[in-house]
Amino acid sequence: VPVLQARRHVEQNERSRRGYDSSYKERISQGCNRVQGHIKAGKTIKNMIRQTTFHLSAKRRGCHLVTQEILEHLPKPLPQIGMLNLFVQHTSCALSINENYDPDVRTDMESILNHMVKEREPYYEHTMEGSDDMPAHAKCSLFGVSLTIPITDGRLNMGTWQGIYLCEFRNHGGSRKIVATIYE
Repeated sequence: VPVLQARRHVEQNERSRRGYDSSYKERISQGCNRVQGHIKAGKTIKNMIRQTTFHLSAKRRGCHLVTQEILEHLPKPLPQIGMLNLFVQHTSCALSINENYDPDVRTDMESILNHMVKEREPYYEHTMEGSDDMPAHAKCSLFGVSLTIPITDGRLNMGTWQGIYLCEFRNHGGSRKIVATIYE
């Protein structure tokens, strides 16, 4: 199917393109052959993408270094070259990459966030789930629920002082469900 889609795309581009040279047609043809070669060699799109779902253990409110806990849940081996996408399926926590050495950074991040987004503001309407819930949603939107990390030589390619954080914005958030997708 990918080969047919690629050829159809090539034909549409050729019809709409005026004055293309023969080298353009050759390059497109070689691209189709490369796709066919991958499929013939057993490198189907299906086995180039792997996905797993797991839970991180419950954490108290704050920013927590979870790099090792995530690595323990990833399928082995990681590809030599690829990408890892991590997605947390919740709206009151977030994922981030930050300093992995000095624990004061995690404490300071929590203080900064609590200063930026305060609890019990009189204009909050969403208050039925507790005073920490609406601020947790706002902080989640500021940080985001997914990360994409390059994989090089079978390892996550992060900087020396970088680690993966789970930022827990609820007082009692519970375990957090993560979807990890590995692209080879």
